[in-house]
This record gives sequence, C-alpha cells and structure tokens, in this order.
Amino acid sequence: MKRRNFVRLTSAAGITLAAFPLFKCNSETSNREPQDEDSFQLSEMTVAQMQDGMKKGTLTSRAITKSYLDQIELLDRNGPKINAVIEVNPDALAIADAMDAERKKGNVRGPMHGIPVLIKDNIDTKDKMQTTAGSIALAGNIALLDAFVVQKMREAGAVILGKTNMSEWANFRSTRSTSGWSSRGGQTKNPYILDRSPCGSSSGSGAAVAANLCAVAVGTETNGSIACPAAMNGVVGIKPTVGLVSQTGIIPISATQDTAGPLGRTVADAAMLLGAMVGADPAEPEDTRVDYALFKDFSSSLDANGLKGKRIGIEKAFLKQHEDVDALLKKALDQMKQKGAVIVEVDYMKAQSTDGAESILLQYEFKDGLNKYLSKSNAKIKSLEALIAFNKANAEKAMPYFQQELLEISQTRGDLESKEYQDARQKILNVRVELNRLFESEKLDALCGPATGPAWCNDLVNGDFWTGYGGYGPAAISGFPSVTVPMGSVDELPIGISFLGKAYGEADLIRMAYAYEQASKNRIAPKFLKTLGG
Repeated sequence: MKRRNFVRLTSAAGITLAAFPLFKCNSETSNREPQDEDSFQLSEMTVAQMQDGMKKGTLTSRAITKSYLDQIELLDRNGPKINAVIEVNPDALAIADAMDAERKKGNVRGPMHGIPVLIKDNIDTKDKMQTTAGSIALAGNIALLDAFVVQKMREAGAVILGKTNMSEWANFRSTRSTSGWSSRGGQTKNPYILDRSPCGSSSGSGAAVAANLCAVAVGTETNGSIACPAAMNGVVGIKPTVGLVSQTGIIPISATQDTAGPLGRTVADAAMLLGAMVGADPAEPEDTRVDYALFKDFSSSLDANGLKGKRIGIEKAFLKQHEDVDALLKKALDQMKQKGAVIVEVDYMKAQSTDGAESILLQYEFKDGLNKYLSKSNAKIKSLEALIAFNKANAEKAMPYFQQELLEISQTRGDLESKEYQDARQKILNVRVELNRLFESEKLDALCGPATGPAWCNDLVNGDFWTGYGGYGPAAISGFPSVTVPMGSVDELPIGISFLGKAYGEADLIRMAYAYEQASKNRIAPKFLKTLGG
C-alpha cells in the first residue's frame, strides 16, 4: 500500500536506482517558460532580510504581501502555471496593513511579524478561505475556528497569504495516487522541471517556497510529506517531533504520526517559522506538553560550526545506489567531515520495518480522526462513510484518475480498542525503542541519508513512481524530528539530504543542518524547464 507515496518505502530502500534512468516525460524540448522572475525584487530574499528592510523603512509588509500576490498571478496562475496555490486570502493585504500599523507604533511581535506565509489546505483558518484537503467533497467548508497552529502564527504577526494545493486527502485515498493532484486544485508542478513530481502531500507548499511565491510555508507530514517535497523542490523542511506542534484543527490521518511543520528556502527561515508555530494547546492533555519556551527561539542553533564533534550515522545501504546521488552524498559527507563531524556507518533503515503494522495503524487512526474532525466541522460531509458515498456519486469529477481504496479499507476498520490496532501501535512504539537504542549504542547525534532519488514524471494513469532512498522514514514512523536540506542536483532535479534526531532534538538538528547548509550552499532557484533534456 502506498500512503503519501511512502508506505512501500521499506521495500524500496534497497532498490538500485541506476535501474531507473532519468528520461523525458514527453516529447517537448526543454526550455524556460517566459516570465519575469529575474527582476522580482523578493527573489530568494530571506525572512531576516525582509525584517531588515521593514525595520529600515525600505520595505513594508503590504509591499511584500502585494509582491507575492502578484508573483502568484504571474507564475502560479499564468506563465509556467505551477498551480501550487489553491486559494489566496482576500484579507491578506488588510492583515499586512495591520502589521505595518503596529510596527509604526513600535510594536514588533517577533521575527515573523509582517511575513507572508502560505499554509496547506488541510489546516483550518477562521476567515474567508476554505479547508478541503483538496477534495471537492469538502468544497465550501469554512472553518469555525483557526487551527491552533494558525492561531499561534497570527499571534506572531504572520500574514496568512493563502492556502496551498496538496495531494488529495494527503495521499491517503488510493494505492496509485499522484503527488500534488487533487480534485479541487488539479496538478501541482515541480518548478524545476514542470512535468516532474513535486512529491508528497505538501507538494504545493514545497513548490510555492521553491518558486518564490511566499516567504515560507506550512506543510504536514505523516510519513515523508514535508521531507520529500522539501527534497524534490530544493528547499528546507522541518518535520518536528510529533506533539511539539498542535494537531488541533488539522484534517488528520494519524494521531501517532501527524505533525505540521515549516518549509523555507533556508534553514534559518524554516527555524523562525517553527518557533512561531509551537505553543501549549489547551485542547491537549497537560501531561503530554513540553516546555515550549525551549522551542520559540532557534537563533542560537544557527551556528556555522554546528557540526564540530558531532557523530552522524549514515545508512550503509545508501552509499552505493544511483551513481549521481552517490556522488552528491560523498561530497556531503566530505563537507561534514571538513566541518568536524565524525561519520559512522550504521544500519538504521531496518528500524522502520513494521510488517504492515504502520498501514493498519494509519487506517484505524484515519477513520477515528476523520470522523471526529468532520462531525465538528462546517463541512456538509460528516463522516468517512458519507465521503466514500459522495465520491462514488460524483466519480467523474472526484475520481477521474484513481479510486479510493484506502478510504474504503479504513471504513472497514473497528475502533481504537481493537486488538489489531493495539498490536499495530505497539509495533510502531518499538520503532522508537530501536532508534533510541541505536543512538545510545553508537553515541550518535543524528542519523543521515538522502531523502529521495530524482523526481519522477507526473503520471495520472499509473500514479507515483518511487525512486528510492527515503532516509527520513524512520523518523516519520517513530514520531522523531527530521530536517531536510538541499544536497545538490541531478540533471536540474534537486536532491535533498535528511538529518534525523531524537525526540525533541530540534535545536540540535537545526544546528547540524544549518552548518551543513552554510558549508555546501546547494540551494539554487528553479528555471521552470518544461521537461528534461533538449
């Protein structure tokens, strides 16, 4: 079964990628779409640079917000038509004006004050925008309340710019779904090569950040849907420890594995947004909360010497697969060693082997969580059963390319008291135990490996074509954090590297990822090529 493209990841980990050559997805020759990206004032501008401009008076939040709205019209709606943004916020400029007015009075809320943020379409916003998980079944669903994470971002002064397209139901609908396609939003494109996959259910968020349609964006992950879009779109993604960021008001798959997280063009930008996302949610049990004050400011983690003395475990199976990715990985490991890291060969991917338990757990938790969400929502569809019926009744529009096998099998599952679910959950908890044992026995500060192989061609007939690696997988299943950073490119297609850490080890991971980023400088802006070659 393929969930967010990645449930079959375990069996794919040992595949030799040399068997999957890069090829053209269609017969068009490669050329750049006509657009005016090079003259865009905010192109590749960091959050810190925007804050500096607003402090000096050379920029305003309104000017930044208006520029991004114009860029969405230029590149997302027209030109290369990235199709990353499913809806813009009609109140975005008014919010920006309010933030400018506060700044004039000397009130700056923090590093996200006045900064435009795009958020994924499965996150509730109490405004004029819909929350649909990309599904026409939820069209018209205006949330009654902000998701808690949106509330925190608003309190931090962020401008909610709009919502991003996503794989419908976060790729938890069919065994052969296509990343970045939804019945409401259509197909999101990879801004590097337009006929290639943007990957993962947070594809719109990754593509939007890569294409400079926003400063930063929010995605969600159950298994790879922040890490993979970050990797294939040449940006940074932080998947926090499950529980650090509130899940309240986010359309769920799994209470065990779901989390929202930031994507940015730099580690610093993603870290700043993460700080604005965390906080104590009164809807969650007090005994599950952490000291959120420790996660509000990651500025001390932005240390160019953050790799010095760190022991990093690299998966042995990743050292000889696709020859071009091999070369990028070797270069990355050499750069880490030059910055003082100690590289240790380990076998960490086997920890994610759960004999099908992850699939079972996700199906049970999806049914339970979605029924709870829908029953309290403003959507006309109030249950998973009703959703399945809607899709069948509207199959021509709702399911033109692939079906809803995962929805249907989830509907057959019982409640969370069932023995089958409890046994599956225990196997997932064992993954955490195994990873902690590895960290301790090898005295590791992080695990590390390529996030993905090169992006495959979009294929609405056959679905996603997994190209291997998935170095973030054990962190996703265990609920541990990961940070994915650009590692280079293969024939214009970005490749990312993921750093995995222990629970609530975000500060240390950010420190190591930042040091690697500063040593390597692999981020390059996309060229919006139509296809590979020419």
